[in-house]
Amino acid sequence: MPNDLTNISLIEIKNLIYVIRGQKVMLDSDLAMLYGVLTKNLNKAVKRNIQRFPNDFMFQLTKNEYDNLKFQIGTSNAKWGGRRTLPFVFTEQGISMLSSVLQSEQAIAINIQIMRTFVKMKQFAIENKELAQRLTELGHYFIQYAKDNNAEIDRINEAINLLLDRTKPASIGFRTE
Repeated sequence: MPNDLTNISLIEIKNLIYVIRGQKVMLDSDLAMLYGVLTKNLNKAVKRNIQRFPNDFMFQLTKNEYDNLKFQIGTSNAKWGGRRTLPFVFTEQGISMLSSVLQSEQAIAINIQIMRTFVKMKQFAIENKELAQRLTELGHYFIQYAKDNNAEIDRINEAINLLLDRTKPASIGFRTE
């Protein structure tokens, strides 16, 4: 991550977005790092304004979800200085709401970048939805085409076997009388 976090790229932010429970979310610790605050201070600010963060804006990971996420991103465990509590994650709406809770210039600038990243990801998904549909249709076509070809190949093999049966001699070898 660059030192001047207000110039963080969309790709760097995109790499901090995870899909959990079918929602795109960011970890409290990643957001705290981007905003230039401690994770515990970010969570305190959220808890002071908890009415702004319903379950569809923010939720706490279960132990199983956190273990899976730790495996994916390689975070340390508690005995080596890692987290001792389960993290909170924020959806796009929750991150937007954070801008009303954290009012530093850096938090505002980072929030704008994060919102732009979510918008770009949505645009990409919309633009590529048609391409994905077309690829699915082509896949179905080729599967059917292969089935039709297999049937034709089976008929050719049957014809060859029939010809071989008709043209082979009745017996091979010499007869001694």
